[in-house]
Amino acid sequence: MSIKTILFALYFLFCSGGALFVPLLGILGYILHYNLGPETKWWASPLNSLNIRYAYTLAAVTAIGMVFHWGKLHFGKSLLLRQEKLLLLFLGVVWLSVWIGPDTIERYTIVDHPSVKMIKIVIITLMMTHIIANLKHLDLVFWVLVVGAVILGWQAYTTPRSAFASGRLNNVGGPDFAESNFLAAYLSALLPVVAVQFLRSGWPGKLLSLVTGVLVVNTIVLTRSRGAVVGITAGVIVAMFSAPKKYRGIIGLGLVVFAAGGYYLTDPQFRERTATITRSEEQRDSSAQSRIELSKASWRILVDHPLGIGAGNFYQTIGRYNENLAGKDAHNTYLRCGTELGLQGILLFGFIIFHVFWQLRRDIKRIRNLPAGPVHDSLVLLGFSLTISVVILLGCCLTVSLLYVEFTWWLLCLPICLTRVIDNLEAELPAEPVAAGNPAKKPFEPKHEPV
Repeated sequence: MSIKTILFALYFLFCSGGALFVPLLGILGYILHYNLGPETKWWASPLNSLNIRYAYTLAAVTAIGMVFHWGKLHFGKSLLLRQEKLLLLFLGVVWLSVWIGPDTIERYTIVDHPSVKMIKIVIITLMMTHIIANLKHLDLVFWVLVVGAVILGWQAYTTPRSAFASGRLNNVGGPDFAESNFLAAYLSALLPVVAVQFLRSGWPGKLLSLVTGVLVVNTIVLTRSRGAVVGITAGVIVAMFSAPKKYRGIIGLGLVVFAAGGYYLTDPQFRERTATITRSEEQRDSSAQSRIELSKASWRILVDHPLGIGAGNFYQTIGRYNENLAGKDAHNTYLRCGTELGLQGILLFGFIIFHVFWQLRRDIKRIRNLPAGPVHDSLVLLGFSLTISVVILLGCCLTVSLLYVEFTWWLLCLPICLTRVIDNLEAELPAEPVAAGNPAKKPFEPKHEPV
């Protein structure tokens, strides 16, 4: 048995067993498992005879741990915040589309149907938003995301050239990253997380974040993803205008270093592929042109089926509108949502996105009213990071179908965790709160530590 197999077994036993006593361990273990994707890795094959469903096990023991320790979970003012209610409503819309739409054929014989996958996503996401309600725990989630990113980046760096399909990196990490565009979208959205962890940590954390950032950018280049370029560009633009005043200079310098370093890591193939984003119809490559045709056909589907064709049915439907596109994906999250879930689905998805930014803006204002100190500064950076991560994700959604991908809903719901952190901190404030930015007062430190 290899060292990697032993380390994986120990990590899984620690997180799954520990989740019964500390549910946070189940969430952290689940996130790391999502990045690793051990089911397809050689180092996990010696354990295959045990027939363990790692993700299901981690989710189940986390749920049991939550029941055991329900009274110790400090999830703030309300059992379900509005964003969580919207998530449940979206799940209902997905299942409504299954009920009113035709049966799904062929596509989901091996992997879960989107309606089933959304149930799993909603369950683990709601557990996450109720467990992660403490600043230290939210910080741990960010660090696990950084560790997952560095693992993915290292796998990409060590992947032999013979494994590249058409010059693009594929099949790295978990099943949601099997295709290059999905991996690129995920890592692109994590760049702000890596950046703020660099700003918030001491030198060991800065070194880890720096290495992670370099590996992540290198991996994005290897995927040749145009969607990642669109998303990152949107994120950079928003970051320049929304950076916290205290950190505006260092963030601006970081963006310059990121742009210079990113360009240094690119190669002619990446730059040539990226250039097709803005080219005319005559100059586009076949992939870029097919996405234009997919968009046109998708609009026709939506016009013909305003209530949707049913979750998971895009692949079997698109060929009837353009036979050259039979079996293809929409390559656009918003069009995939509209065509499969109908007008009610795209309107609800749009409202969820609007509410994420409304919630983040509201929470950033609330953070300004908290007492000055390390807690205040950390929350400022975390709120900024989540905002830019969501912007990058939504930019990537223009060219990648991320509707039923787990990390999409994590990123859209992590702001809930920030809201609950602020709720708990406000509940602990003294009767006469200290004005933010007043260094003469003692910094506020939270008291309770939820399980």
